[in-house]
Amino acid sequence: MTGSNRPAMSANRSVAVYVGSKLIIESLYVEIGRVALVNYGKDYGKLVVIVDVLDQNRALVDAPDMVRSQMNFKRLSLTDIKIDINRVPRKKSLIETIEKADVKNKWENSSWGKKLIVQKRRAALNDFDRFKLMLAKIKKGGLIRHELAKLKKENAA
Repeated sequence: MTGSNRPAMSANRSVAVYVGSKLIIESLYVEIGRVALVNYGKDYGKLVVIVDVLDQNRALVDAPDMVRSQMNFKRLSLTDIKIDINRVPRKKSLIETIEKADVKNKWENSSWGKKLIVQKRRAALNDFDRFKLMLAKIKKGGLIRHELAKLKKENAA
C-alpha cells in the first residue's frame, strides 16, 4: 500500500468545525512541531513530526521509530496535533516531548485515526474472518427486524 485516496496536501489545510450552530474554519499550517501522517512512500501510514522547514516544498521530519529525513509536503497530510518543540531537537528530547504530549493516544482517539485503524483491521481479515463477519451482520439484522416487528405489534394492539 504505497498510495492513498486522500488528496495531496499543500502548505496548509483548512478544517471546518461546528461549535453549536457556528461554523469555525481553522487552518493547519506547516510549522515546527506539527504532527503529520505520511501518505506515500516507504513510511506510508507513520506519524511524523516536522522538526524543520527546508524550503517551500520540503520539511525535515522525525519520529521515534525512524531516521530523521527530508520529506516533500505532498507526501505529508497535516493533522491537528501540534507539540511544542525547538527547531531540530535532539532525538531523545523529541521522544520525551512526544510521550509527554501523548501524541499516539490523541491520534488513536481522533476520528481520522480511528478510521485508519478500522481500515487496517479490515485489510488484515482473511476469507474465513470475512465470512464470520458476514454471518454476524446477518444475525444482527435479524434480531433488529425481530425486535422492530415486536414493537410494531405492541403499538398496533
